[in-house]
Amino acid sequence: MAQPAQIEELSAKHQALERMIQDEIDRPGSSDLKIAELKRRKLQLKDQMTKLESRRTRH
Repeated sequence: MAQPAQIEELSAKHQALERMIQDEIDRPGSSDLKIAELKRRKLQLKDQMTKLESRRTRH
């Protein structure tokens, strides 16, 4: 897969996780553990996007 397409796919997943985090926060009786896990996954995606961006700008 080409890097721009990968970055776009990761960005969409990142946005979806952001919505899931907000939904969980807004839900009565939300789970702090679930929110933490979603945030961890979101950060992993952000790290992947940053690596791909840095590779793309170096070439």
